[in-house]
Amino acid sequence: MPPGTGDIHLTLCQVAPLTAAVIVTTPQKLAFIDVAKGVRMFSKLKVPCVAVVENMCYFDADEKRYYPFGKGSGTQVVQQFGIPNLFDLPIRTTLSSSGDTGIPEVVSDPQGDVAKIFQNLGVCVVQQCAKIRQQVSTAVSYDRSIRAIRVKVPDSDEEFFLHPATVRRNDRSAQSVDEWTGEQKVQYGDVPEDIEPEEIRPMGNYAVSITWPDGFSQ
Repeated sequence: MPPGTGDIHLTLCQVAPLTAAVIVTTPQKLAFIDVAKGVRMFSKLKVPCVAVVENMCYFDADEKRYYPFGKGSGTQVVQQFGIPNLFDLPIRTTLSSSGDTGIPEVVSDPQGDVAKIFQNLGVCVVQQCAKIRQQVSTAVSYDRSIRAIRVKVPDSDEEFFLHPATVRRNDRSAQSVDEWTGEQKVQYGDVPEDIEPEEIRPMGNYAVSITWPDGFSQ
């Protein structure tokens, strides 16, 4: 996404199913202010930030490493917001031209330093997304032995149970409730007391989709 936290960004975040976000910044202090807004926006939308990429961070010359725009902005994001992974990208003409030619540096120079940074970033994102999905997939499940939906509270040993028919009856989507009048379209007696979910699967980072025997997805 382009920099900022306006209506376009909020709409995209709400329309597209996001598993996680990678924050891209530059070393300048001014960039940190925008990044902080972005991290807070994702936090409100329950989208975890899994990595920080500091672009145009440094260049190497005369066997020395130079930081023309200063250093520490990326580290500040990691420390202030607890984002676990930081990746530094150098100022390099080949990196810039790869965006213009459409040939990524991981293709043109797969053994180079920049390619390794991108590869490590890719591995990091895949691992973090897998961890997030695993947490969601195990948070809500159906226990057939007691015919109840089991909900585990994150970061604790606490759990509670929901009666499937109660969950189905409390659906607030347009298929169950008239959007204009608020009138309940699905009545109490329309849902069998012994109804059981056919499938429960994760949707994004903080929701699940429940498929019922009548084909309804809640």
